Amino acid sequence: MIGASLDLSGDDSSPNPALGVSLATHPRAVLSFDVEEHYRIEAATGLNIPPERQAYYRERMEITTMRLLELLAERNIHATFFIVGQLAQLSPQVVKAIAQGGHEIGSHGWDHRRVLAMTPEEFREDVRRSKDALEQVSGNAVLGYRAPTFSITRATTWAVEILIEEGYRYDSSIYPVRHDRYGVPDAPLTPFFLPTRSGVLLELPPLTLRLLGCNLPVGGGGYFRLFPNWLMRMGIRQMSRRPQATPAMLYFHPWEFDEEQTRLPLGWVSSWRTYGGIRGSMERLRRLTERGYGFVKAAEVVADLATQTMPVYRWVSERMEEKVGT
Repeated sequence: MIGASLDLSGDDSSPNPALGVSLATHPRAVLSFDVEEHYRIEAATGLNIPPERQAYYRERMEITTMRLLELLAERNIHATFFIVGQLAQLSPQVVKAIAQGGHEIGSHGWDHRRVLAMTPEEFREDVRRSKDALEQVSGNAVLGYRAPTFSITRATTWAVEILIEEGYRYDSSIYPVRHDRYGVPDAPLTPFFLPTRSGVLLELPPLTLRLLGCNLPVGGGGYFRLFPNWLMRMGIRQMSRRPQATPAMLYFHPWEFDEEQTRLPLGWVSSWRTYGGIRGSMERLRRLTERGYGFVKAAEVVADLATQTMPVYRWVSERMEEKVGT
């Protein structure tokens, strides 16, 4: 790894004063939410969800997202919402409410397909269409992307170059852990740059805790619901004490805070992964927001890191190799 800096000239984001708080007493974190209807989750792949049931889960997503916005407004916290692009058409009022609350809007793809399920051409259309739809409805620039199920891995390195070419400034899809569905275990735990022939993309990896020689995922999702909360707190503290102290990237989904939604017919392992800990998850989130962390938006972190020297993680995609050979 070597160091590099990122040119963000022309970016309308600006550093947040919370980025300068004392790390000794106020570690920093990004609250991010991946917004999609519950039936789109990876565990539901292959299920036949009729249109009326899809509409039901969309309504549940809308209700829970508004509850989350109310909580954030009470705490005067601004978050980052990675939203499925189709929701700009299906639930535009939710996208507008998020933007009007002062939150950042990022792309979570067009229809929540994993990157692994698309060709490079399909992926380009997916992220372009999502970015355009969300910008049209929100009136704000979309700078960031998070792949469904963290599906930018070594098998899809070509996606990074496409994101740069389509105008994205940062990504938050590379989880430096071992998992059966995702992960790049040897990736840096702190923000880093991904160089390509088309430029450099800043990566904001979800939070991990380095413990007993292993990278333990503690950034959110099922880990937030199923693990003891002190593990996430330990991870946030550990991140704040690293030489390049940067905010911890946390992530959640609106459906994870909805105890009332009808459950999908999943197998017992998937059901445990999906629904374990949902009861009481909203109260857990409330307690997290009361701990005095300096919460910031991802775009503010990107602006703050623009002039800093960051690690560079080198991987070469087949698409890049083809360009080198021409």
